[in-house]
Amino acid sequence: MELSSKSIRLRLIEESDAAFILTLRLDPRYNTFLSAVVADVAAQKKWISHYKEDEAKGAQYYFIIERLDGTPCGTVRVYDMREDSFCWGSWILNENKTRYSALESAFLVYTFGFEHLGFNKCHFDVRKGNTRVISFHEKMGAYRTGEDDVDIFFEITPDAVAAAREHLAGKIA
Repeated sequence: MELSSKSIRLRLIEESDAAFILTLRLDPRYNTFLSAVVADVAAQKKWISHYKEDEAKGAQYYFIIERLDGTPCGTVRVYDMREDSFCWGSWILNENKTRYSALESAFLVYTFGFEHLGFNKCHFDVRKGNTRVISFHEKMGAYRTGEDDVDIFFEITPDAVAAAREHLAGKIA
């Protein structure tokens, strides 16, 4: 399975990615809207080892986002698979990202979920204070399905993603 676009690709994480993941998750520039983690590479490797069992069962997929030259620049995770919907999150991009890596990685996630896994929609949540990401998803065609004290809940369909891809084709083609 090849998940690549104009300037980035997604590859499944390995234990050797533990230190990189920790640098992202512990960096205050990127972790404002993420759950806290312990600054322990061994613990992160152990978490990845357990995660790999879920990956083998098709329960979740955790990707490193990397530039086509192999430089890692982020992470994204696909999880909470339901009858007709998947969720994605743990989406972090660092200063090594490419200009359109946010768009490209989002489209790659949707390609994976809709085309490779065969889901009919995607559900996800965004912290209320994360206004840039909320705006990003709404511009992509996601619609709000509810909220609680902390999060806004969204869904998006393959048709909305296709329309966004067509509208943005010149940037990511």
